[in-house]
Amino acid sequence: MQVFERILGIILPVFIIIAVGYGYARLRGERVRSDMGSVNRVSMDVLCPLLVFTALAAKDFDLANSGMLILAGVLISLGSGLIAWPVARLLGYDVRSFVPPMMYNNCGNMGLPLAVLAFGTSGLPAAVALFMACNLIYFSVGIKIIESGRSYHTPFWKFLVSPMMLAMAVGMIFAIFRIALPTPLMQALKMLGDACIPIMLFALGVRMLDVNFKSWHIGLVGAIVCPLGGLVVAWLLDQVMQLDPMQRGQMYLFASLPPAVFCFMVAEQYKQEPDKVASIVLLGNLAALAFVPVGLWMGLPA
Repeated sequence: MQVFERILGIILPVFIIIAVGYGYARLRGERVRSDMGSVNRVSMDVLCPLLVFTALAAKDFDLANSGMLILAGVLISLGSGLIAWPVARLLGYDVRSFVPPMMYNNCGNMGLPLAVLAFGTSGLPAAVALFMACNLIYFSVGIKIIESGRSYHTPFWKFLVSPMMLAMAVGMIFAIFRIALPTPLMQALKMLGDACIPIMLFALGVRMLDVNFKSWHIGLVGAIVCPLGGLVVAWLLDQVMQLDPMQRGQMYLFASLPPAVFCFMVAEQYKQEPDKVASIVLLGNLAALAFVPVGLWMGLPA
């Protein structure tokens, strides 16, 4: 019962904020969704990169100690894609629509807040390390899958110069060379970065109005395959990797997360069956109510 209460205390605040965003958007209508475009732009261009930078540049971030966890994140993302590929072929889904969302889970909007609630602020650097690993795989392998068979291919350098990747690169330099910013400046940047966590959750609730239950079949399959595949790979890695208790818990939490809302936005940009990807995202995030507790149960110490 204590474990159940602990897990409930971790996931309930996240879903309450998502529900508030959804309810506010339903109440205010289309104007809120259009206004959120500016909020999301600020979040993705400024707040989230600052969250990543301050987590990596923090005194308690140990790059060498996080190497195995980053490798675990890479292998879970790739392994989930490998599991999803034959499922897509077997059920007749377009691999370009089904596989990339299985590789890119909601480690930003949902994963970072959950990590803070489960492991405290000391767990944020590890969650950012997994977030970085997932982004690297999605924007390299995932985008290549989406663009397969198309005449236009996005140059990889465009991804490398995005605010998020620049923040990761600079944060890694600060971590490697142990560069310390003046305390007031670091505190100000950290306050701005921390603000993106509730904003991302609220924005996720607003974004839920844009997806629907159309193509529910592929949505249901994706909602199961994404976290189940991730947890299977995490369990296999748990047998061979030497991770400390916090890293092990972070790995299982990461593996249990649903497909990211960002996958829907990319599918819309590429016109890659966005209605089907939307169903995967919507049902996946609803299914997180079942799979995230499983991941926390597998990863948290008794």
